[in-house]
Amino acid sequence: MTTPTRPTVLFLPGLLCDAELWAHQVEHLRDIVTPVVADLTRDDSIAAMARRAAEAAPGRFIVVALSMGGYVAFELFRTVADRIAGVALLDTTAAPDSAEKAAERRAGIASLAAGRFAGVTARLLPQLVHPAHVDGPVGAQVRAMAQRVGGEAYVRQQRAILGRPDSRPLLPLIRVPALVVVGAQDALTPPAEAETMQKGIDGAALHVLPDCGHLPPLERPEETTALLREWLEREVLPAF
Repeated sequence: MTTPTRPTVLFLPGLLCDAELWAHQVEHLRDIVTPVVADLTRDDSIAAMARRAAEAAPGRFIVVALSMGGYVAFELFRTVADRIAGVALLDTTAAPDSAEKAAERRAGIASLAAGRFAGVTARLLPQLVHPAHVDGPVGAQVRAMAQRVGGEAYVRQQRAILGRPDSRPLLPLIRVPALVVVGAQDALTPPAEAETMQKGIDGAALHVLPDCGHLPPLERPEETTALLREWLEREVLPAF
């Protein structure tokens, strides 16, 4: 007798993040799904990232995406929507960069060309995590991930983000179970962005995590995993 294959969950990391971002979720959800963490460090366009990610998850799959990973998730809906059984969007946005934000990204690329890659600096870290996590193990994890990803991948990722399309018109076309999660203190993609996505996707649920910044899988790992498990078991897996 063969063992039933568990549905695949494709985890999509954010800028300067690697598989460690999703370590708690991978470990504690593998009893109900087959986790695959995409490598989003090798390409300089969102379209190329999406192609590589789709190749890593053959057949139908569920998408769980954070920040830049959300931009890749939207591209997957443009290209392989028929293969997606559900989507969880964490601390991301469907909107393109403002002119100010785009200028900041270009400045970051230019500064790297003029000197050594600094990773996640003391100035940047408070934008990524809640103040309670800046000086603790979460802050150390964020810095370590950035160093592993490195400067060359950082430039590729920033160029990809700069070139992404506006995904707000796509939202009404998403017709699978959707969960939107955001940290209450997320300074980069604040709750208003999450509300826009939740309102744009028919039937989407919204959950705001208190005392949390831009990285719930690291800042609130148990609660993030519990939210995903409950959503998967209630909304997605029964119809997979």
